[in-house]
Amino acid sequence: MNRFKAGDKVRFLNDVGGGVIAKIIDNRMALVAIEDGFEIPVLMSELLIVESKDSTSRQNSATQVLQNEIQRKAEDDTKQAEAGRRVGLRRFAKNPEQEGLYLAFVPHEQQWILTGLLDIVLINHTPFEILYSITLEDDGSFINVDFGSLASYSKLNVETISREDINFWCKGIVQALLIADKTKDTYAPVHAAFDIKPNRFYKEGSYVMANVIGDKAVLVNLQNLVALKADKMLQHPSKYDIPIEEMSRPVIKEKALIDKHRKAAGEAVVDLHIGELLENIAGLSSHDMFKIQMDYFQKMLNSAIMNEYEKVTFIHGVGNGVLKNAIMKTLENFEGVNNRMASMSKFGVGAIDVLIKEI
Repeated sequence: MNRFKAGDKVRFLNDVGGGVIAKIIDNRMALVAIEDGFEIPVLMSELLIVESKDSTSRQNSATQVLQNEIQRKAEDDTKQAEAGRRVGLRRFAKNPEQEGLYLAFVPHEQQWILTGLLDIVLINHTPFEILYSITLEDDGSFINVDFGSLASYSKLNVETISREDINFWCKGIVQALLIADKTKDTYAPVHAAFDIKPNRFYKEGSYVMANVIGDKAVLVNLQNLVALKADKMLQHPSKYDIPIEEMSRPVIKEKALIDKHRKAAGEAVVDLHIGELLENIAGLSSHDMFKIQMDYFQKMLNSAIMNEYEKVTFIHGVGNGVLKNAIMKTLENFEGVNNRMASMSKFGVGAIDVLIKEI
Protein backbone atom coordinates (compact mmCIF):
# COMPACT_ATOMS: atom_id res chain seq x y z
CA MET A 1 0.00 0.00 0.00
CA ASN A 2 1.32 3.44 -0.99
CA ARG A 3 2.07 5.49 2.08
CA PHE A 4 2.22 8.81 0.19
CA LYS A 5 -0.86 10.95 -0.45
CA ALA A 6 -1.55 14.15 -2.34
CA GLY A 7 -1.06 17.06 0.02
CA ASP A 8 1.76 15.48 2.06
CA LYS A 9 4.73 17.72 2.74
CA VAL A 10 7.98 15.99 1.75
CA ARG A 11 11.73 16.62 1.44
CA PHE A 12 14.22 15.13 -0.95
CA LEU A 13 16.59 12.48 0.38
CA ASN A 14 19.30 13.00 -2.23
CA ASP A 15 18.89 16.72 -2.87
CA VAL A 16 18.27 19.99 -1.05
CA GLY A 17 14.73 21.16 -0.56
CA GLY A 18 11.33 19.61 -0.83
CA GLY A 19 7.70 20.45 -1.53
CA VAL A 20 4.13 19.17 -1.47
CA ILE A 21 2.92 16.13 -3.36
CA ALA A 22 0.51 17.42 -6.00
CA LYS A 23 -0.34 14.07 -7.55
CA ILE A 24 0.49 10.35 -7.30
CA ILE A 25 1.58 9.30 -10.81
CA ASP A 26 1.86 5.56 -10.11
CA ASN A 27 3.03 3.27 -7.34
CA ARG A 28 6.65 4.40 -7.85
CA MET A 29 6.45 8.05 -8.91
CA ALA A 30 4.87 11.25 -7.48
CA LEU A 31 4.52 14.76 -8.85
CA VAL A 32 5.98 17.25 -6.31
CA ALA A 33 5.21 21.00 -6.29
CA ILE A 34 8.33 22.88 -5.23
CA GLU A 35 8.75 26.47 -3.92
CA ASP A 36 9.50 27.88 -7.40
CA GLY A 37 5.99 26.93 -8.49
CA PHE A 38 7.12 24.07 -10.72
CA GLU A 39 5.93 20.49 -10.45
CA ILE A 40 8.58 17.79 -10.95
CA PRO A 41 8.29 13.98 -11.01
CA VAL A 42 10.26 12.28 -8.25
CA LEU A 43 10.71 8.65 -7.25
CA MET A 44 8.90 7.95 -3.99
CA SER A 45 11.96 6.10 -2.76
CA GLU A 46 13.78 9.46 -2.77
CA LEU A 47 11.10 11.25 -0.69
CA LEU A 48 10.68 11.56 3.06
CA ILE A 49 7.35 12.66 4.58
CA VAL A 50 7.75 15.77 6.74
CA GLU A 51 4.06 16.30 7.55
CA SER A 52 1.22 14.16 6.28
CA LYS A 53 -2.07 15.60 5.19
CA ASP A 54 -3.96 13.34 7.61
CA SER A 55 -1.88 14.41 10.64
CA THR A 56 -2.41 18.07 9.73
CA SER A 57 -6.16 17.52 9.51
CA ARG A 58 -6.20 15.69 12.84
CA GLN A 59 -4.15 18.48 14.45
CA ASN A 60 -6.44 21.17 13.03
CA SER A 61 -9.48 19.21 14.18
CA ALA A 62 -8.07 18.80 17.69
CA THR A 63 -7.24 22.51 17.79
CA GLN A 64 -10.79 23.41 16.74
CA VAL A 65 -12.27 21.09 19.38
CA LEU A 66 -10.10 22.71 22.04
CA GLN A 67 -11.08 26.22 20.89
CA ASN A 68 -14.77 25.27 20.94
CA GLU A 69 -14.41 23.88 24.47
CA ILE A 70 -12.67 27.03 25.68
CA GLN A 71 -15.38 29.20 24.12
CA ARG A 72 -18.17 27.05 25.61
CA LYS A 73 -16.60 27.23 29.07
CA ALA A 74 -16.21 31.02 28.78
CA GLU A 75 -19.89 31.32 27.82
CA ASP A 76 -20.92 29.07 30.74
CA ASP A 77 -18.80 31.13 33.15
CA THR A 78 -20.42 34.33 31.84
CA LYS A 79 -23.90 32.86 32.29
CA GLN A 80 -23.09 31.68 35.82
CA ALA A 81 -21.63 35.07 36.74
CA GLU A 82 -24.74 36.82 35.38
CA ALA A 83 -27.02 34.41 37.25
CA GLY A 84 -25.04 35.08 40.43
CA ARG A 85 -25.84 38.80 40.12
CA ARG A 86 -29.58 38.05 40.17
CA VAL A 87 -31.24 36.67 43.30
CA GLY A 88 -34.84 36.41 44.44
CA LEU A 89 -36.15 38.62 47.24
CA ARG A 90 -37.34 37.60 50.71
CA ARG A 91 -40.94 38.34 49.74
CA PHE A 92 -42.44 36.90 52.89
CA ALA A 93 -40.00 38.40 55.36
CA LYS A 94 -41.41 40.10 58.42
CA ASN A 95 -42.41 43.71 57.69
CA PRO A 96 -41.26 43.80 54.04
CA GLU A 97 -40.85 47.16 52.34
CA GLN A 98 -43.73 48.56 50.28
CA GLU A 99 -43.85 47.24 46.74
CA GLY A 100 -41.76 49.38 44.43
CA LEU A 101 -38.25 49.92 43.08
CA TYR A 102 -35.29 50.55 45.37
CA LEU A 103 -31.57 51.17 45.09
CA ALA A 104 -29.59 49.75 48.01
CA PHE A 105 -25.97 50.26 49.03
CA VAL A 106 -25.18 47.10 51.00
CA PRO A 107 -21.96 46.72 53.05
CA HIS A 108 -20.16 43.40 52.69
CA GLU A 109 -19.30 43.54 56.39
CA GLN A 110 -22.67 43.71 58.11
CA GLN A 111 -21.01 43.85 61.53
CA TRP A 112 -18.77 46.76 60.49
CA ILE A 113 -21.03 48.70 58.14
CA LEU A 114 -18.84 51.80 57.96
CA THR A 115 -15.88 50.00 56.39
CA GLY A 116 -15.17 47.67 53.51
CA LEU A 117 -16.77 47.09 50.13
CA LEU A 118 -20.33 47.99 49.14
CA ASP A 119 -22.67 46.16 46.78
CA ILE A 120 -24.91 48.44 44.74
CA VAL A 121 -28.18 46.53 44.39
CA LEU A 122 -31.22 47.30 42.25
CA ILE A 123 -34.34 45.88 43.91
CA ASN A 124 -37.46 45.07 41.89
CA HIS A 125 -40.05 44.53 44.61
CA THR A 126 -42.98 44.39 42.17
CA PRO A 127 -44.93 41.63 40.38
CA PHE A 128 -43.60 42.90 37.03
CA GLU A 129 -40.50 42.24 35.01
CA ILE A 130 -38.71 45.53 34.37
CA LEU A 131 -36.47 46.94 31.67
CA TYR A 132 -34.07 49.24 33.47
CA SER A 133 -31.31 51.75 32.82
CA ILE A 134 -28.97 53.23 35.43
CA THR A 135 -27.20 56.47 34.56
CA LEU A 136 -24.76 58.40 36.75
CA GLU A 137 -24.05 62.11 36.60
CA ASP A 138 -20.39 63.09 36.44
CA ASP A 139 -19.23 66.70 35.92
CA GLY A 140 -22.33 67.66 33.99
CA SER A 141 -22.29 64.55 31.80
CA PHE A 142 -24.36 61.37 32.09
CA ILE A 143 -22.75 57.93 31.98
CA ASN A 144 -24.82 54.78 31.55
CA VAL A 145 -23.41 52.13 33.88
CA ASP A 146 -25.91 49.31 33.41
CA PHE A 147 -29.09 48.36 31.57
CA GLY A 148 -31.08 45.22 31.01
CA SER A 149 -34.05 43.30 32.36
CA LEU A 150 -34.84 42.19 35.91
CA ALA A 151 -37.43 39.59 36.90
CA SER A 152 -40.25 40.32 39.32
CA TYR A 153 -39.46 40.18 43.04
CA SER A 154 -35.73 39.92 42.51
CA LYS A 155 -32.56 41.93 43.01
CA LEU A 156 -29.54 42.63 40.85
CA ASN A 157 -26.00 43.28 42.06
CA VAL A 158 -25.15 46.15 39.71
CA GLU A 159 -21.60 46.74 40.95
CA THR A 160 -19.27 46.18 43.89
CA ILE A 161 -17.39 49.32 44.87
CA SER A 162 -14.82 50.46 47.41
CA ARG A 163 -15.42 53.39 49.71
CA GLU A 164 -13.17 55.49 47.47
CA ASP A 165 -15.71 55.08 44.63
CA ILE A 166 -18.72 56.32 46.62
CA ASN A 167 -18.68 59.88 45.24
CA PHE A 168 -19.14 58.58 41.70
CA TRP A 169 -22.32 56.71 42.69
CA CYS A 170 -24.06 59.42 44.72
CA LYS A 171 -25.98 61.14 41.95
CA GLY A 172 -27.84 59.65 39.03
CA ILE A 173 -31.08 58.51 37.44
CA VAL A 174 -32.84 55.14 37.32
CA GLN A 175 -35.34 54.59 34.51
CA ALA A 176 -37.58 51.56 34.17
CA LEU A 177 -40.54 50.14 32.26
CA LEU A 178 -42.87 47.65 33.98
CA ILE A 179 -43.80 44.69 31.77
CA ALA A 180 -46.51 42.06 32.17
CA ASP A 181 -48.33 39.72 29.76
CA LYS A 182 -51.65 40.68 31.30
CA THR A 183 -52.66 43.13 34.02
CA LYS A 184 -55.76 44.98 35.18
CA ASP A 185 -54.04 48.34 35.31
CA THR A 186 -51.42 50.25 33.39
CA TYR A 187 -48.36 51.78 35.00
CA ALA A 188 -46.32 54.84 34.16
CA PRO A 189 -42.60 54.55 33.35
CA VAL A 190 -40.15 55.21 36.17
CA HIS A 191 -37.79 58.18 35.96
CA ALA A 192 -36.28 58.47 39.43
CA ALA A 193 -33.37 60.79 40.21
CA PHE A 194 -31.28 60.19 43.34
CA ASP A 195 -28.79 62.49 45.05
CA ILE A 196 -27.10 61.15 48.19
CA LYS A 197 -24.68 63.12 50.32
CA PRO A 198 -21.44 61.11 50.53
CA ASN A 199 -21.08 61.57 54.29
CA ARG A 200 -24.26 59.52 54.81
CA PHE A 201 -22.23 56.40 54.10
CA TYR A 202 -20.07 57.08 57.16
CA LYS A 203 -22.95 57.35 59.66
CA GLU A 204 -24.42 54.24 61.23
CA GLY A 205 -27.88 55.80 61.39
CA SER A 206 -28.02 55.91 57.59
CA TYR A 207 -28.08 52.11 57.38
CA VAL A 208 -31.49 50.51 57.90
CA MET A 209 -32.56 46.90 57.70
CA ALA A 210 -33.90 46.22 54.22
CA ASN A 211 -36.13 43.27 55.03
CA VAL A 212 -36.66 42.05 51.45
CA ILE A 213 -32.91 41.44 51.08
CA GLY A 214 -32.14 40.68 54.73
CA ASP A 215 -29.23 43.13 55.08
CA LYS A 216 -28.58 46.61 56.43
CA ALA A 217 -28.21 49.16 53.67
CA VAL A 218 -28.45 52.79 52.68
CA LEU A 219 -31.83 52.34 51.04
CA VAL A 220 -33.13 54.71 48.34
CA ASN A 221 -36.85 54.43 47.57
CA LEU A 222 -36.95 55.13 43.84
CA GLN A 223 -40.71 54.77 43.43
CA ASN A 224 -43.60 52.98 45.15
CA LEU A 225 -45.66 50.78 42.85
CA VAL A 226 -48.98 52.35 43.80
CA ALA A 227 -47.73 55.79 42.76
CA LEU A 228 -47.06 54.48 39.25
CA LYS A 229 -50.61 53.25 38.64
CA ALA A 230 -52.25 55.25 35.86
CA ASP A 231 -55.71 56.56 36.68
CA LYS A 232 -58.72 55.33 34.71
CA MET A 233 -59.03 58.51 32.64
CA LEU A 234 -55.50 58.14 31.31
CA GLN A 235 -55.92 54.41 30.69
CA HIS A 236 -59.09 54.98 28.65
CA PRO A 237 -59.00 58.38 26.90
CA SER A 238 -62.29 60.20 26.43
CA LYS A 239 -64.18 59.99 23.15
CA TYR A 240 -64.46 63.74 23.16
CA ASP A 241 -61.85 66.23 22.00
CA ILE A 242 -60.60 67.12 25.48
CA PRO A 243 -56.79 67.14 25.71
CA ILE A 244 -55.67 64.67 28.37
CA GLU A 245 -53.13 67.23 29.64
CA GLU A 246 -56.03 69.47 30.69
CA MET A 247 -57.69 66.83 32.83
CA SER A 248 -56.89 66.89 36.51
CA ARG A 249 -54.98 63.85 37.59
CA PRO A 250 -55.31 62.80 41.25
CA VAL A 251 -52.09 62.04 43.05
CA ILE A 252 -52.09 58.51 44.42
CA LYS A 253 -49.99 58.24 47.53
CA GLU A 254 -49.59 55.09 49.56
CA LYS A 255 -50.18 55.47 53.29
CA ALA A 256 -46.83 55.86 55.05
CA LEU A 257 -45.90 54.05 58.28
CA ILE A 258 -45.71 57.34 60.17
CA ASP A 259 -49.23 58.36 59.08
CA LYS A 260 -50.91 56.23 61.75
CA HIS A 261 -49.31 58.51 64.36
CA ARG A 262 -50.25 61.73 62.53
CA LYS A 263 -51.78 64.41 64.74
CA ALA A 264 -51.67 67.39 62.40
CA ALA A 265 -50.29 68.30 59.00
CA GLY A 266 -46.62 67.32 59.03
CA GLU A 267 -46.69 66.34 62.73
CA ALA A 268 -46.91 63.02 64.55
CA VAL A 269 -46.67 61.66 68.09
CA VAL A 270 -45.10 58.21 68.59
CA ASP A 271 -45.37 56.50 71.97
CA LEU A 272 -42.40 54.15 72.42
CA HIS A 273 -43.62 52.53 75.63
CA ILE A 274 -43.32 48.80 75.05
CA GLY A 275 -46.96 48.30 76.02
CA GLU A 276 -47.97 50.48 73.08
CA LEU A 277 -45.87 48.49 70.64
CA LEU A 278 -46.68 44.93 71.76
CA GLU A 279 -49.78 43.34 73.23
CA ASN A 280 -47.84 40.58 74.95
CA ILE A 281 -44.32 41.05 76.32
CA ALA A 282 -44.13 37.75 78.21
CA GLY A 283 -40.71 36.14 77.86
CA LEU A 284 -38.98 39.27 76.59
CA SER A 285 -35.82 40.47 78.32
CA SER A 286 -35.15 44.16 78.91
CA HIS A 287 -32.63 44.01 76.07
CA ASP A 288 -35.25 42.51 73.72
CA MET A 289 -37.71 45.28 74.58
CA PHE A 290 -35.06 47.97 74.14
CA LYS A 291 -34.19 46.62 70.68
CA ILE A 292 -37.86 46.60 69.64
CA GLN A 293 -38.27 50.20 70.81
CA MET A 294 -35.17 51.39 68.93
CA ASP A 295 -36.12 49.56 65.74
CA TYR A 296 -39.57 51.15 65.84
CA PHE A 297 -38.06 54.58 66.52
CA GLN A 298 -35.76 54.31 63.49
CA LYS A 299 -38.56 53.08 61.21
CA MET A 300 -40.86 55.92 62.23
CA LEU A 301 -38.11 58.53 61.88
CA ASN A 302 -37.11 57.27 58.42
CA SER A 303 -40.75 57.21 57.33
CA ALA A 304 -41.24 60.76 58.61
CA ILE A 305 -38.18 62.00 56.73
CA MET A 306 -39.19 60.28 53.50
CA ASN A 307 -42.72 61.72 53.74
CA GLU A 308 -41.59 65.28 54.57
CA TYR A 309 -42.92 65.51 58.10
CA GLU A 310 -41.74 68.54 60.04
CA LYS A 311 -41.99 67.35 63.63
CA VAL A 312 -42.30 64.00 65.38
CA THR A 313 -42.68 63.76 69.16
CA PHE A 314 -41.27 60.52 70.56
CA ILE A 315 -42.50 59.55 74.01
CA HIS A 316 -39.69 57.56 75.61
CA GLY A 317 -40.77 57.71 79.25
CA VAL A 318 -38.64 58.53 82.26
CA GLY A 319 -37.16 55.22 83.42
CA ASN A 320 -33.37 55.02 83.70
CA GLY A 321 -32.68 57.15 80.60
CA VAL A 322 -31.25 54.33 78.47
CA LEU A 323 -33.84 54.70 75.69
CA LYS A 324 -33.62 58.49 75.68
CA ASN A 325 -29.81 58.44 75.48
CA ALA A 326 -29.90 55.90 72.64
CA ILE A 327 -32.34 58.11 70.73
CA MET A 328 -30.15 61.18 71.22
CA LYS A 329 -27.09 59.24 70.05
CA THR A 330 -28.90 57.99 66.93
CA LEU A 331 -30.09 61.49 66.03
CA GLU A 332 -26.46 62.62 65.76
CA ASN A 333 -26.19 60.55 62.57
CA PHE A 334 -29.01 62.38 60.77
CA GLU A 335 -28.42 65.58 58.83
CA GLY A 336 -30.91 68.42 59.02
CA VAL A 337 -32.54 66.99 62.13
CA ASN A 338 -32.71 68.88 65.42
CA ASN A 339 -34.30 67.99 68.73
CA ARG A 340 -35.66 69.63 71.83
CA MET A 341 -37.55 68.68 74.95
CA ALA A 342 -41.24 68.22 74.16
CA SER A 343 -43.96 70.27 75.81
CA MET A 344 -43.92 69.48 79.54
CA SER A 345 -47.56 70.45 79.86
CA LYS A 346 -48.50 67.72 77.37
CA PHE A 347 -45.90 65.01 77.92
CA GLY A 348 -44.05 65.77 81.15
CA VAL A 349 -40.30 65.14 81.01
CA GLY A 350 -40.47 61.83 79.15
CA ALA A 351 -40.70 63.01 75.54
CA ILE A 352 -38.54 64.61 72.86
CA ASP A 353 -39.46 66.64 69.76
CA VAL A 354 -37.51 65.71 66.62
CA LEU A 355 -37.55 68.63 64.19
CA ILE A 356 -36.95 67.38 60.69
CA LYS A 357 -36.93 70.91 59.39
CA GLU A 358 -37.40 74.13 61.29
CA ILE A 359 -41.02 75.29 61.42
